[in-house]
Amino acid sequence: MPTDSDIRQALAQVRYPGFSRDIISFGLVKDITIEGGKVTVEISVATRDPNIPRLIHEQAVDVLQKLPGVTEAKLNFDIKEPPNPVAGSADRLPKSSIPGVKKVIAVGSGKGGVGKSTVASNLAIALAKTGARVGLCDCDLYGPSIAHMFGTTERPFQNEEQQIVPIEKYGIQLMSMGFLLEDDAAVIVRGPIATKYTQQFLRQCAWDNLDYLIIDLPPGTGDIQLTIVQTVALDGAVIVTTPQEVALIDARKAVSMFQKVNVPILGIIENMSYFVCPSDGQIYHIFGKGGGEHEAKRLSVPLLGQIPIEMTVREAGDEGHPIALEDVTGSAASAAFLGIATQVRSVVPA
Repeated sequence: MPTDSDIRQALAQVRYPGFSRDIISFGLVKDITIEGGKVTVEISVATRDPNIPRLIHEQAVDVLQKLPGVTEAKLNFDIKEPPNPVAGSADRLPKSSIPGVKKVIAVGSGKGGVGKSTVASNLAIALAKTGARVGLCDCDLYGPSIAHMFGTTERPFQNEEQQIVPIEKYGIQLMSMGFLLEDDAAVIVRGPIATKYTQQFLRQCAWDNLDYLIIDLPPGTGDIQLTIVQTVALDGAVIVTTPQEVALIDARKAVSMFQKVNVPILGIIENMSYFVCPSDGQIYHIFGKGGGEHEAKRLSVPLLGQIPIEMTVREAGDEGHPIALEDVTGSAASAAFLGIATQVRSVVPA
């Protein structure tokens, strides 16, 4: 017959959704009753999200039923209203919309090098292909790349209202620190100044009647990211990852950040998903297989798409001509981006 210790050890494998910590260390397990092979666990959760108890229940029942001697596993949930946030916390910070913009979608990642800016650029192009008016704000001040990816060195100017007028290319309204710097110039500013620049890009730009503004966040969960998610009324976030576990670990941190400030996760995009050998059509999973799909299922969010490794994606970005501009019949990546954009529009209609 299983012991109390056996039950707690098994439940220590159950992660609280969006966190790396388990329900035992969080103190959610209040009581355990064992009657022969029947195990009853009392769990107390403070949440407004109905998915949280459901996900915990699924994981807990799964691990308990695998224990020797357990014939039945029952979980009783005491779901409480979360306490009001303390002054100064994320939920109490004033969130506001951006003038001239209907919907705001953030594109984030837990780490650099996963192709987040490539995804943000092509998502903006693909959304425009569906007939939407789209803008793209590059909030990665320290590593701005949107100007290069769109192939323009044009400098923005101010209008009579002292607003920054975005650059327009391929029908997309653009703003990036890259438009204000020479190619080899570095942005050397501390956190408070960086967040001030970011707010200026978002709120003091003359965004012209946009259906969607895509915000290309810096990698990680630093000052700029936190300022945006805490003060801008985001309609959703897209998380970019690659299939390998080292990228997924950091992607979970980005998901957790958005969840803590009640920003809906629209889904996960798995970039560099696979490579199709041009000589024989053989598929190679260079960075692993199924990581994005597994993580999406674990978080109960959609897997919006899997972007293949194509030389043309890199070449298009280097040449300032995003791959999503190409006909979908000639590029699997372009087709994938259009599919992602279609899903995003269905979830967040403008």
